[in-house]
Amino acid sequence: MSEECIICKAPLEYLESSIPMTCEICHQTVQSRARCVQGHFVCDQCHTRGIGAIFSVCLREGSDRPVEILEKMMSLPFCHMHGPEHHVMVGAALLTACHHAGGMFDLHDALSEISRRGQQVPGGACGYWGACGAGISTGMYISIVTKATPLAEEPWGLANQMTASALAAIGKHGGPRCCKRNAYLAILEACRFTEEKLGIRMDAGTIRCSRSSLNRQCLQGGCPFYQGE
Repeated sequence: MSEECIICKAPLEYLESSIPMTCEICHQTVQSRARCVQGHFVCDQCHTRGIGAIFSVCLREGSDRPVEILEKMMSLPFCHMHGPEHHVMVGAALLTACHHAGGMFDLHDALSEISRRGQQVPGGACGYWGACGAGISTGMYISIVTKATPLAEEPWGLANQMTASALAAIGKHGGPRCCKRNAYLAILEACRFTEEKLGIRMDAGTIRCSRSSLNRQCLQGGCPFYQGE
């Protein structure tokens, strides 16, 4: 986990334009800009293989602490230091905590929906789209809770405001990306926003990163969650 490539553990490189690449695991050829310096490529679907395990974590939880729930998901064997799995896990942690804090919605259906939506956000969106998937996941969370659609009024606005707030917090700290840092920042913003706009209070708790040694690009003292080696 301290390296990038899940095949050979070499660092990743990002290309100026996408090219056809064949996944080392499923052998499907897709367009991508990311590969390891040894030429290995793993598609998003294979990178997140095993993500279904988050459902068992969320459905047996009774906590209103989204970071606590997220930490349990991030400790599962399928979860890497970085990767598109975070685009689902942030929203899943928030939905679970919100449900136990008083949110009136079916948790099983909500988790199924965040999984479908989150997996549509590709890895690398933070750099290439200018929108981190962890931040987008908070907007999906609000959209699901408020039943927003493209034709909705207040829920449409709330979902977009949530995404904007999370992305602003993430962008303020600058790059390079860290999926753990971005997930924590997104959840903190979502807790504040949910209480302010929906009147539902979730307990964010105190966040201290335990994975800085696994991140080649850790900002260390520049990260609000860094606690030293």
